[in-house]
Amino acid sequence: PLHSNNNPYTSFGATLARDEEQNLWSTPHDVTHTEADDDRVLYNMIVVRNQLDKDSEEWQKLNYDIYTLRQTRKEVRSRWKHILEDLGFQKEADSLLSVTKLSIISDSQNMSKARDILLKLSEETNIFPTSWELSERYLFVVDRLIALDAADEFFKMASTVYPKRAGGERVDDHQKAPQH
Repeated sequence: PLHSNNNPYTSFGATLARDEEQNLWSTPHDVTHTEADDDRVLYNMIVVRNQLDKDSEEWQKLNYDIYTLRQTRKEVRSRWKHILEDLGFQKEADSLLSVTKLSIISDSQNMSKARDILLKLSEETNIFPTSWELSERYLFVVDRLIALDAADEFFKMASTVYPKRAGGERVDDHQKAPQH
């Protein structure tokens, strides 16, 4: 045949567009993207939105939901980074939070402890929003903290900086109790 589909440059624009659509975590070309359940939910929302007419009410609602989910993820990541930096991991915070498809649990014996700490963070602090489903991404982060012997300190700091009220209500930043 005179025309071949083997030209590596013909799909370049499509690859960029696909990368943009797989921007599931927070920013374009985010290397920390994983294929966890919460990423699949967001990806499915993006696919459905892209099949709708941009002027439709459904498209606008889905676009808002996608934006809201991404902002929530950014906020949670920012909270974790803030605590890590307060614990002295200023230079390491981004790498500690970086989780990719290639990330592994450092020690399989830490898995249950990491799950317990993550669940405890979810139940006893407001580091995650109330509607947040636990993300596998943070299981890897807690595993890293266990390996660094910093998981308990992280929990204590999260409890102080993002406390939960007695009724499980969220404590907004401007309503927090004074720090000692």
